[in-house]
Amino acid sequence: MGSVSPLLAIVDEMRHQRPGKDQFLWVGTMTGPEKVVIENYPEGQSEELEAVNHPDDPAAGTRTIRFGREIYVERDDFMEEPPKKFFRLSPGREVRLRYAYFITCREAVKNAAGDVIELRCTYDPATRGGNAPDGRKVKATLHWVSAADAVTAEVRLYNPLFAKPNPDAGNFAADLNPESLEGLSAAKLELALAADNSPAPVQFERQGYFARDPDSKPGHLVFNRTVGLRDTWAKVSGEGA
Repeated sequence: MGSVSPLLAIVDEMRHQRPGKDQFLWVGTMTGPEKVVIENYPEGQSEELEAVNHPDDPAAGTRTIRFGREIYVERDDFMEEPPKKFFRLSPGREVRLRYAYFITCREAVKNAAGDVIELRCTYDPATRGGNAPDGRKVKATLHWVSAADAVTAEVRLYNPLFAKPNPDAGNFAADLNPESLEGLSAAKLELALAADNSPAPVQFERQGYFARDPDSKPGHLVFNRTVGLRDTWAKVSGEGA
């Protein structure tokens, strides 16, 4: 049997063909959503904020996103007992919500099994837009989606097909990665992605490049990750190596 190296080279090239910067929209999405309740934000109130469609391409324009008392952040952006160099959300720590406000985590609410199910936070109304009038700085900026507007979607994460870089050419099936496909059924996406069923690629902020699956339809969105992005914390902690 011939070598599988040429096949792997083709697959690798396809996975790393990123769309041009003018071809995709950057959006906030939570593949592992964690609910956040902002306790001092008025109940029943919301406001509209402006978000850029691409940070390096002003011509891509802007879109409107809604902010309110309840939002979702990425579950990996919170640690109850953070190690050194983890600057994202944790009890007592202040971070920036992109385009919105500074928030401080006050409490992690847990279920009977001890799992965190909700974060209780406060916000600083003076920091609208992401900057503090008194000049104080934060070390992390988190992406988020409004709980009121978030759309639930199925997300399929495609990982390396083989468990090792050079699979056995004589029995490559033995080296198949059993986790080459991860299916997430409760991802939370920005409302903008539900407006149509466009096949145009998008970047889920800090997650990677995604394309709609042929199975996707209004009311049941399905996105496939084509190329992942390395997470800064994963790199620091060694998980992204």
